[in-house]
Amino acid sequence: MNVIKEMDNYGHEQIVFARDEKTGLRAIIAIHNTNLGPALGGTRFWNYASEEEALFDVLRLSKGMTLKSAAAGLKLGGGKAVIIGDPVKLKSKEFFHAYGRFVDTLGGKYFTAEDVNISTADIAMINETTKFVCGTPAISGNPGPFTARGVYMAMKAGAREKFGSDSLSDKTIAVMGLGSVGYSLCESLHKEGAKLKVYDLKSDAVEKAKKELGAIPVSAEEILTTDCDIFAPCALGAIFNTENVKKLKCKLIAGAANNVLVDSEAGDELNKLDILYIPDYIANAGGVINCGMEAIERTYDVNLVNKKVDDIYNTALKIISLAKEKKISTSRAADEYAEGIVKAGAR
Repeated sequence: MNVIKEMDNYGHEQIVFARDEKTGLRAIIAIHNTNLGPALGGTRFWNYASEEEALFDVLRLSKGMTLKSAAAGLKLGGGKAVIIGDPVKLKSKEFFHAYGRFVDTLGGKYFTAEDVNISTADIAMINETTKFVCGTPAISGNPGPFTARGVYMAMKAGAREKFGSDSLSDKTIAVMGLGSVGYSLCESLHKEGAKLKVYDLKSDAVEKAKKELGAIPVSAEEILTTDCDIFAPCALGAIFNTENVKKLKCKLIAGAANNVLVDSEAGDELNKLDILYIPDYIANAGGVINCGMEAIERTYDVNLVNKKVDDIYNTALKIISLAKEKKISTSRAADEYAEGIVKAGAR
């Protein structure tokens, strides 16, 4: 992979690689854009098959963070980090101290936070060697519940457009991924009276949802094509392409996963199929709002955070309205909206 060429393609400002021989740390930080402020984005710890795969992931995710922060109204740019390796084997205090020192070398140009396989406890250890961390246990804590809350509000906005009411009672909702965000979302949906279909790699998570929330388990082979009103992707991204979206049996998509569309054409195809898609970085911005408020506000106010997260409802309606006005897909409308904010903030 030609790194500079890929930076040109995605519009990145900086990519930094790091390794620490003693702990086995191998990491990449991608800073996409800082027009609006310092870059914010979580750290993903994943056993990538190759460095090329890790780089592809961090490039896409960091660009998504630029758009997410802008659309959420935060004075922050977009960045992301990936740590390459097996978290079960590598995690230790020394490991995260080494990673924290790596983050610190950027001098506040990048703030990190939780992502896949990074916990609040891990963040606390990173925080011991750098102050450029959000989602710390002592202040804002786990951003997962805020992400789930935002997805819930985005889903209600989509339901208002698609079904004439934002009530999710009696709607059949298929949730793919039952991590902390996915399960929290399911709890809110169950409380409102939705009917749940669920899938997760971990059978115990599925069993818990079945027992506690009355969810119907669905296999990996069937989850994308199961009959439902709403589909909520809450696992890893890049699951929708121009071909498999034709097999969907839902009317609305809103979930917590990042970068669920393989490309813009998949969003166009969803539009042709009359499936309303709430763009991922609009729906799942609750977590970054929580972390961002910690990064840019001198005092952290959870009530103010919840108010901004709930406003995702209005942002989603704004994107839907823009798409209808311009006769384009919601994914293209969201990009146009967020990119306009980023360009307006260029120094």
